[in-house]
Amino acid sequence: MTHPEPLLHLPPLREVIAAHGLSASKALGQNFILDEQLLGRIAKVPGSLKGERVYEVGPGPGGLTRALLRAGAEVVAVERDRRCLVPLGALCEASGGRLRVIEGDALEIDEATRIGPAHIVANLPYNVGTALLVRWLGGEAWPPWWRSLTLMFQLEVAERIVAAPNSGAYGRLAVLAQWRSAARIAMKVHRSAFVPPPKVMSAVVHITPAPAPDGVAPAMMERLTAAAFGQRRKMLRRSLQPVPGALDALARLGIDSARRAETLAVSDFIAIARLLGSA
Repeated sequence: MTHPEPLLHLPPLREVIAAHGLSASKALGQNFILDEQLLGRIAKVPGSLKGERVYEVGPGPGGLTRALLRAGAEVVAVERDRRCLVPLGALCEASGGRLRVIEGDALEIDEATRIGPAHIVANLPYNVGTALLVRWLGGEAWPPWWRSLTLMFQLEVAERIVAAPNSGAYGRLAVLAQWRSAARIAMKVHRSAFVPPPKVMSAVVHITPAPAPDGVAPAMMERLTAAAFGQRRKMLRRSLQPVPGALDALARLGIDSARRAETLAVSDFIAIARLLGSA
């Protein structure tokens, strides 16, 4: 185990940002967190990370990265902002080999091959956060390559992930997050914790894989929810019409086709997708 001393004597994040002339890029969806106590709390959400591999997307100047390293993790971070590579390089040296930085776009990385089994912990760039989450929740392989997700989102998005049926926030994201995973809001984060402060509150969501229901094809679940919530104000008899067999499945399950998608429980979508198979 690397001696933690170099990590204990790093310059404050504000000094690092000033020294390298960094500022959060709106185009990249960046908002930096400088409060090291808060970053330490986020790093504790997945549980003990000592000796665990962690994948971080968009480390920026490395605030959360420091917290993860101090928690004993082996960190692989992907960063597309070249301005941040120099301060991250200094952090690599201080980590004693426990930090590897990949320059690139997280949306284009073959994570299962390049990262391998890992906990994902990230203050996600706002402009790609939902796209990354949908990708991590999807796919045929289950359990997935990731062991848990600890992710910062705008509060509105976080509430959509954990929402229950018959609520305004309930939609496709909730079903995709909950049909074979367990999702919860681990903490809310005030906008003042960020530099620059965003216009909205944020929250950390923690997601862990659960056993996948038998006989349900992920591709069908994705297709079904896309249709059902694509026109969420329409009745199911209209919104599910493009999905072959869906209306017959509703009838067999005793689900009124005059209902709207937001009234169906996750278990209802599982039952419909199971009847539809992989069609």
